[in-house]
This record gives sequence, C-alpha cells and structure tokens, in this order.
Amino acid sequence: MLEKIRITIVGASGRMGRTLIEAVLKDAGTMLAVAVDQPGSAAIGRDAAELAGLPPCGVPVSEHLYLAGCDCLIDFTRPEGTLSHLEQCETTGVAMVIGTTGFDAAGKARIQEAAKRIPIVFAPNMAVGVNLVFKLLDTAARILDSGYDVEIVEAHHRMKADAPSGTALRMGEVVAAALGRDLADCAIHGREGHTGERDANTIGFAVVRGGDIVGDHNVMFCGLGERVEIAHRAGSRMPYALGSLRAARFLAGRQSGLFDMQDVLGLR
Repeated sequence: MLEKIRITIVGASGRMGRTLIEAVLKDAGTMLAVAVDQPGSAAIGRDAAELAGLPPCGVPVSEHLYLAGCDCLIDFTRPEGTLSHLEQCETTGVAMVIGTTGFDAAGKARIQEAAKRIPIVFAPNMAVGVNLVFKLLDTAARILDSGYDVEIVEAHHRMKADAPSGTALRMGEVVAAALGRDLADCAIHGREGHTGERDANTIGFAVVRGGDIVGDHNVMFCGLGERVEIAHRAGSRMPYALGSLRAARFLAGRQSGLFDMQDVLGLR
C-alpha cells in the first residue's frame, strides 16, 4: 500500500480551510497532519474535523505551525501569511501548494526563489475545470484573433480582498499571450463616463463583489453578429480543495521546482 501524503492546512477555520480539511479527511491517499489557525481564534484546541462537520479525527487546531512529519503544506490565506509560511517550508524542506492570490511582484519573485529549494505548485485557481478553461481560452484567442473584442467579467463574495481575482487576471494573461500582447499594456479595468470608442487591442475587466458568490468567471469574445463565451461557475469551494490535493500528489517525491496546475494536469 502506498504511504499517505501528510498534509498541513493553515487558516483552518476559514471557509477554504474547512473545505480543505473535509477533502483531506475524505481522501484515501492523504492524511491531516496539522491544522493551524490564527492565535486567539476560537478554533484553537478544537478537533479539526469538527470544523468541517465531520467526526473527530484526533488532530487539534494549533496556533503554531509545526512541520515535522509533514509532506506538504496547503495555503489559501493572505500574501503576508503565505510568505511567512513559505520561509518555514524552505527551512524544513516541506513542499507547498499555494492558492493564495493578491501577491505583488516582490511576493511572486520570493516564491520563485524558494522554488529553487523546495517543490511548489503556485496557481491562481486550483480547480480542474478552471484550468481546462485556461486551455480553451488559449485555443479560442488564437482562432478569434481578429475582429473580436475581449471582455472578462468575474464575481466573488463580499469578503474577497483583491480585485480583479487572480483567476480573472490569469485568464487575461492567457488571452493576451495568445494574441501576442502584454496584459499590462492592454488591460482596461472598469469604465465610467465618456470613454470614447473602444480600443480593439484592449482586454476589458469588470468586477462584481457581493453576498456569498463562490466564484464566477466569464470571458466574452465579441464579434460582429456573434459572441463566443467561455465561462466557469463554482458552486462550492470543494473543486479548489480537490485540485489542491491533486497538486500535493504531483509534488510527492520532487525536490524542487515551481509548477502550476497546467503542469499538474498535463495540459502544457
């Protein structure tokens, strides 16, 4: 029998943390090694499984990050927290799956540097379906490369801190690259007032924040007389958790390297 991958989850009491705990405990190939939450959290000391509405598993939530006996840490917290955890993973040689979004250029560079010493999967979206959409967008943009305006609309819950979402930006990057453009030069974020005629070389972004929307993304290729839409809608956070477990299994046995979900799914 293959040995189970020992997973550490940070942000245990958060929406994504609870979903990850559920996914790990229900997955035959993984086991929950450590569950961590912020100091002062009401979850500290509770059995981690109870946070996910499952029978006790014997792993109490801790305020300290212990990585001894851990194979992979899964992190969907905030950039500053993730970078702190990254340093500890580097020190202990633990693999890392990073689903956190909102990093600045320095944060991304720090992750790239750490990947020289430990294996990391870093992706704006861990859901398998979303990563299939990235592949479809590349194909669509190469075919619809002339006469089509590209607009990206995304919607998330009211608590999401960054906008546009990392997934929407990655969608824009995929389309821009297929069209031979740099997203930094052609992105338009929101429109207001007398904007004038649309520049055909731009890629537009619109953002919705409200309620408990898990995550909706829609990319429109708008031509004359027709519109092609490629969309993904998440009904729960479980697809992100299941994708993260696939990423953790992908990293097993690797010594270093920076990967994304396209690598994990063999879509390159």
